[in-house]
Amino acid sequence: MSQPSISPLNGLARRLVKEGLLDEERARHAWQQAHSDRQPFVSYLVQQQLVPARTIAELASDEFGNPLFDLASLNPEAMPNDLIDPKLIERHRAVPLFKRGTRLFIGVSDPTNFRAQDEIQFHTGLSTEAVLVDEDQLTLLITNLADNTEDTDVDFGDLDDSLEDLDIGPDTQEKEQDDGNGSDDTPIVKFVNKMLLDAIKMGASDLHFEPYEKSYRVRFRTDGVLKEIARPPLTLAGKLSARLKVMSEMDISERRMPQDGRIKLKLSRKRSIDFRVNTLPTLWGEKIVLRILDPSSAQMGIEALGYDDDQKEMYLAALHQPQGMILVTGPTGSGKTVSLYTGLNILNTAERNISTAEDPVEINLEGINQVHVKAKIGLNFSEALRSFLRQDPDVIMVGEIRDLETAEIAIKAAQTGHMVMSTLHTNSAAETVTRLLNMGVPAFNLATTVSLIIAQRLARRLCKHCAEDFSDAPREMLLKEGFTEQDLDTMTLKKPSSNGCSQCNNGYKGRVGIYEVVRITDNLARIIMEEGNSIDIADQARREGFNDLRRSALLKAAAGLTSLEEVNRVTKD
Repeated sequence: MSQPSISPLNGLARRLVKEGLLDEERARHAWQQAHSDRQPFVSYLVQQQLVPARTIAELASDEFGNPLFDLASLNPEAMPNDLIDPKLIERHRAVPLFKRGTRLFIGVSDPTNFRAQDEIQFHTGLSTEAVLVDEDQLTLLITNLADNTEDTDVDFGDLDDSLEDLDIGPDTQEKEQDDGNGSDDTPIVKFVNKMLLDAIKMGASDLHFEPYEKSYRVRFRTDGVLKEIARPPLTLAGKLSARLKVMSEMDISERRMPQDGRIKLKLSRKRSIDFRVNTLPTLWGEKIVLRILDPSSAQMGIEALGYDDDQKEMYLAALHQPQGMILVTGPTGSGKTVSLYTGLNILNTAERNISTAEDPVEINLEGINQVHVKAKIGLNFSEALRSFLRQDPDVIMVGEIRDLETAEIAIKAAQTGHMVMSTLHTNSAAETVTRLLNMGVPAFNLATTVSLIIAQRLARRLCKHCAEDFSDAPREMLLKEGFTEQDLDTMTLKKPSSNGCSQCNNGYKGRVGIYEVVRITDNLARIIMEEGNSIDIADQARREGFNDLRRSALLKAAAGLTSLEEVNRVTKD
């Protein structure tokens, strides 16, 4: 019995059989499978490697009479991409090539893709003409266009029509509540989403939603400094709180106790950003703070953190020791987490078993076992550490040493062949030692276990486009600030522009790390065992050539990276 012929809707399949590139049975199966998978016939053929992409393009051009275009000769920057929604490009696998008057030429690999032409014509108001392109080249171009869109991600300038559709948090459309008045909450949804996107665009580290007796304000912390962004009506305070709590999967009926939650905002297929959310009942309502957790910050690499060369070498040397303890210290928001995660990424290989106990887990790291401690159920830092030690770890990271029990277990782990990393909230390396001594940790254990202490701050970085020369600063003033005579002869001191520029925020753009890195030498260990105070430890560290925070900050200013004003803001004598 003869086989039924290929569907007349697809002359390309018949042509492939006629040319001997496919037998009729395989062509029919490919046509049916592509239709079943809701996939273009040409895409299916190329993905299954049944026919080369270039051969299909040439045959289709001859069969249907469409011109053939080589995408390799196309300049992507000259494409009229703004005419077509990126979602249409990806959905229909059709790219805008060029525009001539009222005609738009679109590149397709499937000449029967009439739906793409019709829909693009409807959205653009232009008549469309299909041009055939190689399927492989088309896939590469669409991928590159998507990647470029992901870097700039969303059109931050005109978001009114798309803010509702952001892939953000859980499915909030059905859960959204409006404080019982039954009004339309779409403006609230748009406003909250716009605040999140604006914060990302501005490079903010956190957002503050704050109710007061007679007003409501939203502030962003950018480059370490809070700035007021918006003042929505006070009557919307309850709606804003409810919206943020629903997105964070919190209990919206609980307004008397603080709550913690998390929001995931998916900007594109490959990039998403998490927000750590905390509510705090205040006198006039709930203040809500969102901390932005960008996973890319943990992948910057040690070169991008701003360590001096000798400081970087000490950190790397301590990381590659088989055992010992590295402590990172500083106030909240000083970059401790990024420093630790950078170290963990360096150690993250298939040969190492790495476990972390964090409260909360801020950034997910592939290949590392991360535990979110939950004190309410008894899973605290010390309990997590005990479990780690039963699982043959090589590297352990403790989010913070808060009590003697956690400190003792961490030190025991470091003494028994493990690398332990952790943080404390102290102002300097020397005070880190005295804090642990005051907790009750024996001096001998500290002296023999701790290998490196890093104290750090973040200072605003001067804008490289508009920073002004400050070489006329009075010499006496500079010496009083702490610069040496040698510094004055080689420095390139700068100050922020009085008006800033379009590239920065009042003369600053980004932040630079200020570090005090102290390796525990024999002399320092001796002072620790004698239970010397923080002044004794700091003096000895200075004699051994370890720069304190003030000196490190002055060197950053001398190199023109930050201003003397910033040095004085983030450090003290």
